[in-house]
This record gives sequence, C-alpha cells and structure tokens, in this order.
Amino acid sequence: MECGYHERDECRSCTAIGVPIARQRATKQELAEAAVARAPQGSSDLEWLPAFGGPEADYRNKAKMVVGGTAAAPTLGILDAERRGVDLRGCGILAPGLRAAMPALAGFITEAGLTPYDVPTRRGELKHLLVTESPDHELMVRFVLRSTEALPRIRKHLDGLLATLPIRVATVNLLPAHAALLEGEEEHVLTEAAMLPMRLDGLTLLLPPRSFFQTNTAVAAALYRQAADWAARELDPGRPARIVDLYCGVGGFGLALAGSGRSVLGIESSTEAISAAEAAARMAGMRDTAFLPGDATEWLATAGAAPDLIVVNPPRRGLGERLTTALEASGTEWLLYSSCNPDSLGADLERLPGYRPVAARLFDMFPQTGHLETMVLLARA
Repeated sequence: MECGYHERDECRSCTAIGVPIARQRATKQELAEAAVARAPQGSSDLEWLPAFGGPEADYRNKAKMVVGGTAAAPTLGILDAERRGVDLRGCGILAPGLRAAMPALAGFITEAGLTPYDVPTRRGELKHLLVTESPDHELMVRFVLRSTEALPRIRKHLDGLLATLPIRVATVNLLPAHAALLEGEEEHVLTEAAMLPMRLDGLTLLLPPRSFFQTNTAVAAALYRQAADWAARELDPGRPARIVDLYCGVGGFGLALAGSGRSVLGIESSTEAISAAEAAARMAGMRDTAFLPGDATEWLATAGAAPDLIVVNPPRRGLGERLTTALEASGTEWLLYSSCNPDSLGADLERLPGYRPVAARLFDMFPQTGHLETMVLLARA
C-alpha cells in the first residue's frame, strides 16, 4: 500500500507501510504462535488455521479525526508535534464511504461555525469528529465538543447535512476536560435513530455511540463465523448447551453462537452496550438469550453451575489474575479466547494450566500496523 502522508512524513500511524502484506502477516503469525505456545498445557495436535486477512486498504469502518485549523479551514486528522492540525481526510485505510464524507463534514464545520479546539491555548469547541460506516453505508457522526455552546448551531444546520450524507445517527459528545481522551461521558443524540445497524452475514448488531465495535467489518464477521464453526464442532448438538459471553459488548459473539438448544448469557460493564445487545436479540427473534450489566470477574466468581462454553474478548490488558483464577475454578469444559494483544494473551494462558489449546487462528484486523487479533479454542485439560 502506498501512502502520500507517510511518504511526506505527515503521519506515521501505519508503522508497517512499505512491508509486503504477506511479510506483515508472517510476522504476526509468529507473534500469535509464540503467545499460544506459552500455555502450560501444550498440545501436539494444536490446529492452526490459515490466517484470515481481508483487504489491506479501505478497511477501517471508523474514523477518529482530531479537528484542527480554523472553522473556515478545518483540518481532519491528527496533530503534529507543535499541536497543529494535519489533514488526513484521504487516509487510505479508511473505508471509501468515510473518505467520501469528509468534504461535506468539513463544510458543515464551517457552516455551523464550529471553532476547532486549540490544545496549547485551551480555546475553541470542536475537539474530535468520530465517524462510523455500517456495511450498508450508513453513517454515525459524532461531534466531540468542549461544551454545549455550539450545540444550537449544530441543530440549526443539521438538516442540510442529513440531506447530503447517509447519516443514520448524529450526536454531540461532551468532553469538557483538557485531557488526552477521545470522548466524554455525556452524549446528546440529535437524530431519531440512536444506534447504527451493523449487518454481518445473517446477523445484525446495533451500535450505540459510546460502545466498542471491531474497526474492520470483514474481519469481525470472520471472527464470529469462526467462533460459530468451532462451537458447532465441539458442542454436542444432541443436548442443550449453556454459553456465557464475558466482555460481550453489543453481543457479537453471543448472538453469533445462539441457536437451537443453546442458551446464551452476555455480561458487559457498559449498560448502553447491554441495551443494544438485547435489542438486537429481540430484532432477530432470538429467545434463549440474556444480557446483563456487570463485572466479568465478579459474575463468574458467583456463577454457580459451569457453562459448557465461555467466550472472553477482553481489552488489551487481558483477563488478569483474578479472572483467570475464576476461569480455572469454573469447571467449564470449553474456553474461546479472542485477543487483540499477544503479550496479555500469553500471560493469561500461562495462568490457565487447566486448559489446553486445541485450535487457533490469526485474524489480521489492522493491516499496515503491528496490531493483530488471535482467537484460541481451549479445552479442559
């Protein structure tokens, strides 16, 4: 992949640009295999499936743009070392629909008189522009502001923007603190719809503004398909099965694993994500599913009877000692671990001596970078 921003030294976010994609994936495969090899219960019959890649460009479904410059001439991208705006609206890893929306969004900033926040002087209002595109090419647009000062102007001019772009959800997020954060706690929804439908294969998930979703739609769909394939292979179709999805988010893994004879329970700390998962299950007519707000470790410690399969998809820090200890004591036969960090994955597997890896696969979620996703199926040793 070629990138003018990288060549001009304007952006160095994609650290692997210039490395052939096959070599990128070979390096990631080595990292994934080294992480899984740290499991104390090694398995001579461990099955490594071929890495899943997807496109090496045009793949990001979410743009996280720092707004710089002026209201008359805004930049959408990042800040340089002097905290000046660097415009990256033509970024090659963004989905084409996101790139196509950037000129209209920049024009809206000018029309609504949204002054970009200036970090050195701590003046201005508009900090970030967060835009997500669904597989059906609808958009969620979020304006991250320092205060509500500009909110009336955004409301006043919003109809024109909605007539120009396929926006399903538009919001204002408030981030009053002068801090290196992407968003704040308070969200104002400006459209009738408050969640963006994300259709993956035959499953439609619902994405609220402040909830996590994988940034590579094609690879996310492949993750869920692989989880469903492994579950179908290992769970006895002749008897009921209980599945628990810890860190369930908006319900991706849990809903992908739901089916006849299976009950699914999702646990997630975000109440917005739980509401979205419940709504998606109702929309799909799924009965034996439930989603509860709560802490994964605390729930598992008091869960009672062991589920047949537990899915964990933790943040980069991994599961940690308390949760791995609870998993060890759970008696659960199968564990499905999806990880975005090989270091924390390896550390967690070392703390799970009661499980042995039986299948694993690399998913290249972030081409042109060093980041990777690894999914491992573990059986009770």
